[in-house]
Amino acid sequence: MRRDFPLGSAPALVERAQNWLGRDAAAHDPVAPRSAATVLLVRDGQHGVEVFMLRRVATMEFAPQMMVFPGGGVDPRDADPALPWAGPSAQEWGRVLGADETTARELVAAAVREVFEECGVLLAGPDTDSVVDDVSGTDWQADRAALLSREVSLSELLVRRGLVLRSDLLRARAHWITPEFESRRYDTRFFAAELPEGQVPDDATSEADHAAWVDPAELLRDYHRGEALMLPPTVVNVEEVAAARSADEFLREELPIAPVMPVLTPTEEGVMLRCELPV
Repeated sequence: MRRDFPLGSAPALVERAQNWLGRDAAAHDPVAPRSAATVLLVRDGQHGVEVFMLRRVATMEFAPQMMVFPGGGVDPRDADPALPWAGPSAQEWGRVLGADETTARELVAAAVREVFEECGVLLAGPDTDSVVDDVSGTDWQADRAALLSREVSLSELLVRRGLVLRSDLLRARAHWITPEFESRRYDTRFFAAELPEGQVPDDATSEADHAAWVDPAELLRDYHRGEALMLPPTVVNVEEVAAARSADEFLREELPIAPVMPVLTPTEEGVMLRCELPV
């Protein structure tokens, strides 16, 4: 399915797009995308399904002031085969994600690590049937800081804590690649997970100036009014959250997953980011 998205009002994004279009095609030399993972953390709210989102600080080089889901680039140590693991294997995840076993392992691990680093939610437990219920203490915050600074790996943290990564708590949602005109590019797998009982996400990340549970319908209204900034992958995923009747329904939905890369396309309405979505 084809969809066109306006560039929006972010000055830096518009400038990079215009510079790219102004070059001769032979001069285009896109940056290789870095592997990344992001997580739609959802829960049932009073008025429907809510999703936890961050607004990136204005000084960020990539997607400044954009509303995003917790996530980030893969750390090479995410592929550690010694990572304590429960749920579908890395090989099974590879079939879902269209990736080899090593890549699938690092993507799932990156998703779990990043959501803990960025909002303090840990998708892990002492066994295959439980999830740690409170990670807000000072000892957990110290572990989180050590993970963020790369002093420890996710594998080392879980081993020391006697925990296993719960890959069964994640669901694959999408696969997006940053457009070629961007100076920083990511090959990103989108996952979804329900907020574990007893855990509370926070805003203790230096990469965001705001973090909160979001009503997806309200956010979409703000986006269409130009009051909230989102990139196409975020818009599409927020639309899907808004369409769900419950968090459980959202997580049970099986979607076709194929790589999508927006392409700058001149149209009668102006330059658009054109996307071919899997159906």
